[in-house]
Amino acid sequence: MYSNSSMPSRNGGNGGRSAARPVYSSRRTPAPRGGGQRNNGGTYINPDRFIKAATGPIDEVKYVSEHAFADFGFDSRLMANITSHGYVHPTAIQDGAIKFGLEGRDLIGLANTGTGKTAAFLLPIIDRMLKKDAKRALIMVPTRELAIQIEDEFRMFARGLNLYSTLVVGGASIHRQLQQLGKRPQFIIGTPGRLKDLLENYGITFEGVDTLVLDEADRMLDMGFIKDIKTILDYIPGERQTYFLSATITSEIDGLLATMLNDPATVSVRKGETNDNIEQNVVEVEGRDAKFDKLVELLKQPEFKKVLIFGDTKHGVQRISDMLNQAGLRTSAIHGNKSQPQRQRALKEFKDERVQALVATDVAARGLDIPKVSHVINFEVPKTYDDYVHRIGRTGRAGEVGNALTFINPRRPQNDGPSRRY
Repeated sequence: MYSNSSMPSRNGGNGGRSAARPVYSSRRTPAPRGGGQRNNGGTYINPDRFIKAATGPIDEVKYVSEHAFADFGFDSRLMANITSHGYVHPTAIQDGAIKFGLEGRDLIGLANTGTGKTAAFLLPIIDRMLKKDAKRALIMVPTRELAIQIEDEFRMFARGLNLYSTLVVGGASIHRQLQQLGKRPQFIIGTPGRLKDLLENYGITFEGVDTLVLDEADRMLDMGFIKDIKTILDYIPGERQTYFLSATITSEIDGLLATMLNDPATVSVRKGETNDNIEQNVVEVEGRDAKFDKLVELLKQPEFKKVLIFGDTKHGVQRISDMLNQAGLRTSAIHGNKSQPQRQRALKEFKDERVQALVATDVAARGLDIPKVSHVINFEVPKTYDDYVHRIGRTGRAGEVGNALTFINPRRPQNDGPSRRY
């Protein structure tokens, strides 16, 4: 067991990981039997699920695509943009989904985070518009950040094609969004709350929308957007192509699928619950002050280069960031109380490595592509294991080894049989 004054070396043998997978600890005081970890309003998660050794990229089996992008028959102008950005072979979800998208089929796409889902629906929609097989697309996502990321990717693929987009998200000028919608852009990318507001209170219409995308659908339902989504669906023509992209399928999602899809094709490329190349561990620590001291200690270790820290409330996240800055560390915060420009600035500072750490609520847990995150730290235990999976999916991307640490209450050994020592 490792204490505050004795941190394990990451440079030892066995590929930089000890065979015994250490558990970081701050205090050895008894906790309730079983070490239950329950977040505010969340469900019990066995802490053992937060511990898993990484296999590393050496063991990763590279996907061999059935197609090259050149095989799909894209419009030559779109293909030129695809090629100019170095795209040659599709990922698994792209390889399976694009052909159905080009045929105009409804699609259920199931894939882990970071697998290229955005291009899997953007490319066939753009191609169908260029060939006059589609007119307008509405793309719904759970967070502003994901909407911005999708629009950035759209602009990359649609450069010079006379196709335009509008972001419809909270935290930005609603009047500017109304002006942009008045120009009838072919792509509307938005969050359910703002879209519903514009429909009900500002009289916008989705005239001509014949393509609908629900991206990160499970997260939208987790965030309570189910009623907003159903309201928006009432305003969209029934004759349409629908893409439904999610990491998981729940009973609630099953009920929604039955009402909105017509003879869908299903492409599933889900792997395990978590990426094999993420080293997962726990930090046993009691008390908020001790947790913060341990966090500062970890961030001062040289291997913690680009760290995403998750809290559970807007005020708590901001407080952690402020206190870390007072301790001499460079951090930014991202949460729902920030304006959209503030959130974009914080995210850019982190991507550009002008700050060491980004402290965030779960708005940063889904869909965001942030390269080379060395560590994810769950300062607060996520409400569900699915949230945990998406949080730690921000590290270990593009085949690199990532690291995830979760702060938990100290656990005492069970009295009824052999126990592991922490």
